[in-house]
Amino acid sequence: MLAHCTLSEANNAVRMNAKVMLQAEHGLKGDGTMRNLRRVLSFLFHLKMLAIRATYLCIFITLFLLNWQWRVIELKTAIVTDSTAYIPEHVRKAKNIEMIPLQVTFNQESFAEEEELHVDEFYKRVSGTLPKTSQPPLGEFVNLYNRLAENHDEIISIHLSSGISGTFNGSVQANDLVEGANVYSFDTEISCAMQGFYAVKAAELANSGENAANIIAELDEMKKSMRAYFMVEDLMHLSRGGRLSNAQAIVGGMLQIKPLLHFDEKVIVPFEKIRTRKKAMKRIGDLLKEDLRAGGLIQATVIHANRPEEAGKWMEQLETECPGVEFSISYFGPVIGTHLGEGAMGLGWVRK
Repeated sequence: MLAHCTLSEANNAVRMNAKVMLQAEHGLKGDGTMRNLRRVLSFLFHLKMLAIRATYLCIFITLFLLNWQWRVIELKTAIVTDSTAYIPEHVRKAKNIEMIPLQVTFNQESFAEEEELHVDEFYKRVSGTLPKTSQPPLGEFVNLYNRLAENHDEIISIHLSSGISGTFNGSVQANDLVEGANVYSFDTEISCAMQGFYAVKAAELANSGENAANIIAELDEMKKSMRAYFMVEDLMHLSRGGRLSNAQAIVGGMLQIKPLLHFDEKVIVPFEKIRTRKKAMKRIGDLLKEDLRAGGLIQATVIHANRPEEAGKWMEQLETECPGVEFSISYFGPVIGTHLGEGAMGLGWVRK
């Protein structure tokens, strides 16, 4: 406002003095008077230029302060998830999502999932002897949270179901060892791309300035419509994980039974027993259509364990059968793939 007034006054002064100069050229004879008038006009001209520069400076400072304030809002709440959300690195960077990796161990050699061991390499390494998996060490949680606490007031840490991993509990324990920020641990009660849905939504809300309480409330609302169903190619993987007995796995394999699995009360349990892979995939598609008939926008993802071509064809089929659904493709990475086995296929969705 000050720069605007200065500029306006300078313009008026220049116009008034121009008239005086014209009058002086016609009515005044003294060279000294003319020189003085020119000096005055030159001074006013430079004053006007200074006012213009001041105006631009004010605009620049205003824009800088607005951008700084936006950044302060953006940095207020940090979003963390673990590697089993399988969010692509470029998405994590764009959304400001921090990731803490779970561990995969082959013959005493441990790798950080999604950092030291990626999905393609994992399926090349898997053989008859399956690796072991473990949650992130407590110290890694503490170090990450302390780093984020330097620039954030709140941290929301979003993790795979506490019924199949101790990762969520590790986050809760680390909260007591962190100073400078409040940590809110969120149990998705699910995993993989559906866990990623929660993390991406939380990041979008955090980047828009929402606080942790409002973000957690939105995530709780998402749980009401979150669905995921999947099947495995080899039932022996479920047997090794304690989901089926050896006898059930052997008989099921002989009868080509492809049980549909889902998360219920935080753990993986059978949903239905279905013969053949094709019928199982059709049944999952039918379950999506049932939810679609209720109305509303749905975001869905096809998830596969090293079956990219089959996943792509299935998604194309679902896009034809379920117009209006926003589809994407994800994968069962090293940790989850260890327990489901190569060839597993699933579909998850949530209302937008």
